[in-house]
Amino acid sequence: MSTTAPTIQDSSELAPERDGWRRTVHTVIFEADTPAGRAFDLVLITLITLSVVIVCMETVSGLPTWTYRAMRIAEWTLTVVFSIEYVLRLIVVRRPVVYAASFYGLVDLMAIGPTWVSLFVPGARVLMVVRVLRLLRVFRVLKLTQFLSEARTIRTALQASSRKISVFLLTVMAIVIIVGSFMYIIEGPERGFTSIPRSMYWAVVTLTTVGYGDISPKTALGQALASLVMILGYGILAVPTGIVSAELAQQGRAHPTSTQVCDHCGVSDHADDAKFCRACGVTL
Repeated sequence: MSTTAPTIQDSSELAPERDGWRRTVHTVIFEADTPAGRAFDLVLITLITLSVVIVCMETVSGLPTWTYRAMRIAEWTLTVVFSIEYVLRLIVVRRPVVYAASFYGLVDLMAIGPTWVSLFVPGARVLMVVRVLRLLRVFRVLKLTQFLSEARTIRTALQASSRKISVFLLTVMAIVIIVGSFMYIIEGPERGFTSIPRSMYWAVVTLTTVGYGDISPKTALGQALASLVMILGYGILAVPTGIVSAELAQQGRAHPTSTQVCDHCGVSDHADDAKFCRACGVTL
């Protein structure tokens, strides 16, 4: 009797027949490196664009009645198509929950959700404009890998600078509260500063150099404080830009990435010459 312990095989060797139609459909739906995948994504983006146009045009009044009826039929037809596509995406990946919780998975779900929800909640259909986010797939379709690489660099830089920006925003919030409180004391309700929250609103508008003009200080002291806030605003606007720019400079140039998506864990943004998934190690 053999006493050799069973070895754990690589996931790519466990079921060589697992590919079959699922592998074929996965390649077509998730990747743009093949002619079939590229054609599928081009058709998908065309349908997404058409869907967004229909949703926008439905809000225009004065069109012939038959136009609205036709747009409603087209809208439901596209929703059914997108629903089938979403279900197929869940079927062909090994871990559908991971895909469903990913950025594109959530966008795909939100693209079909409003139409079905509108059956129970009138007015929810206007939320279908979220489908425009699905046009982000154009980067994969056109195989603009240099843009994917740069997007990855920007994302990394933003993540690296998140703490600094958080501290900056907390500082700005403190300034807004202090300035708003002082302006409420200086100007008072009789000059439009009826409460500290409204005075804080004025501080935000002034600090960001927007200047709506719906409320403004009338006293000399209030105008002097407003002038200081305006000058401070120019300096504050430059801070987050400098933080992110510094992080981008440290990131350097990103490595080229491919359009391949791991069918095991759903991770994308692999190196252009990668043979294995950068997250789970499964053969791509």
